Order: sequence, then structure tokens, then C-alpha cells
Amino acid sequence: MSGPAAPTQSRKEAPAAGTTPGTSQGPPATSGSGTPGTRRTALLPTAALVLGALYCLLPVAWVLVAATKSGSDLFSTFTFLPGDGLADNLGELGAYRDGIYWRWMANSVFYAGLGALLSTVVSALAGYALAVHRFRGRELFFNVILTGVLMPPVILAIPQYLLMAEADLTDTYLSVLMPLILSPYGVYLGRIYAEAAIPMELVEAGRMDGAGELRIFLRIAVPMMSPGLVTIFLFQFVAIWNNFLLPYIMLGDDEKFPMTVGLFTLLMQGASQPALYTLVITGALLAVLPLIALFLVIQRFWSLDLLSGAVKS
Repeated sequence: MSGPAAPTQSRKEAPAAGTTPGTSQGPPATSGSGTPGTRRTALLPTAALVLGALYCLLPVAWVLVAATKSGSDLFSTFTFLPGDGLADNLGELGAYRDGIYWRWMANSVFYAGLGALLSTVVSALAGYALAVHRFRGRELFFNVILTGVLMPPVILAIPQYLLMAEADLTDTYLSVLMPLILSPYGVYLGRIYAEAAIPMELVEAGRMDGAGELRIFLRIAVPMMSPGLVTIFLFQFVAIWNNFLLPYIMLGDDEKFPMTVGLFTLLMQGASQPALYTLVITGALLAVLPLIALFLVIQRFWSLDLLSGAVKS
């Protein structure tokens, strides 16, 4: 008598070499309509970026071309047709009122350079303290500072002028520098970057070794926060360099004017003296060059700091 028949087991063929089990072994499916649609979708962001670049660079191109034209050619020739009067315009700009434009440029460098440096120091100290230390009212203090980000400069300019008038500081360099030292946005960036870049273990280790808070800040926090501090400095420098309203309200002596206010006075005089328009355009072209040079110089250190910070554990 024969025994029960063994159950029949289905045999599966092993997958071919170089393939993943459970996947189809046939040729990959292709869609004839998917690829063109994907390409069309990818072209939209590129087109938007190109339009945005043209929108931003077109005025710069106009200033560059207009600065090469003489006063007579400025309004009588094609807009983007270059001229041959750039050297004459530079000479007239430098000779205007014994070179007062270069005084305005030096004032702008002083306001923007010193103001951005002091603002970066204050932002680094405040951001480090808010990120590392725990104290009562910390979040309330931070939220009060952040309200300054929402305040338009035109709202703050008049109260700041009244405060400076009470302290008898109007029409001085300090009247322009002091309101720019505290940057709410800089404090915000300083805290966010300090929280992300500074491990509390290093801070505690420094305290256990007997280091003071100032030494911990200078030797540990500042090197780790350097990419964020470079960003704060760049933002503040550009903001102060382009600032118009505050110095326009605070200053009365044109020897203390920054470049923005000085060019505005030339523009207003151009209504009666059209020849000054070429000086304004040439001065505006020169005013862009320091910002470009600063960005190119800082970008090198900025990229290196970001790269070195990305590989730290």
C-alpha cells in the first residue's frame, strides 16, 4: 500500500543576475507623453529666474550705459547706445565743489563699515546670550526685539530724531551711527545661528575648565558663528550703505552727508541744471562698485566657513 502523495510545491525561477527579486524582468516601460511634459515643467522655473535676473540687471545696465554719455547725448540718443564721455563725466564729478562726492563716498564707507561692525558685535553677543543662557523673561525680551523687524524705518525715524535732538546730537556722525547699532534682524540671525552651531557640551566643558563667559564666547562661540556673523555684517553693510531716510532727517551739513543723500541733492539741483544729471548717474555707477567688491571679497570667506562648518560633527 502506497503512502500519501507528497504535496506538490510550486517552484519559482531564481531572478536573473543583476536584478532585484520581486521586480519585473521585462524592459522598462516608457511613456511617450511624460518626458516632454516634464521638460516643459522644468522650463518654467528657469524662465522665471531669467525674467527676474533681467528685471534686476536692466537698471544696472542702463546706468552703466548712461554714465558713458555726455549731457547732450543723454536725452537725444538711443537708451542703450554707449557714448564716449565716461572719462569727462568722472572728471567733472571729481571736480564738482572741490571733490565733495569723494567726501560723501568716504562718509558712506565710515557709516556702513563702522555701523555694520558694531551691529555685528551687538548681534553676536545678544544672539549668543539668548541661545546659551537661560534667564527669566528671555523669550519676552527676544519677542520685543523681533517687533523691530516689523517696524518700517519711516515710523522709527521721527522718534529717533526727537531723541537725538533731546541729547543735542543731531547733525553729528553719532546721530546716524547710534540708531543703526542695534539690528533686530541681526539679533534674530545671531540667536538662530548660535543655537544651531554651538554645542552646549563645548560650553559646559569650557566652564568646567574654569574659562569665563567672555573667553568662551571669544574662543568657542565666535569661530563657530563666523559664517552667520559674516552674513549679518554683509546685510548690515548693504542696508546702511543704501540708507537714505535716517541721514536725510538727522544731518543738515552736506559735508557729513553719505553718498545717497548727496546724490539726492544733486538730483534736485538737476531740475534747474540738467548738466548735473550726468554727474548723478556717474556717481550712482561708482556707488555700486564698493558693494560688488565687498561681496566678492566676503563671499570667499563665507563659502570657506560654510564648507568647514558643514563637516563638523
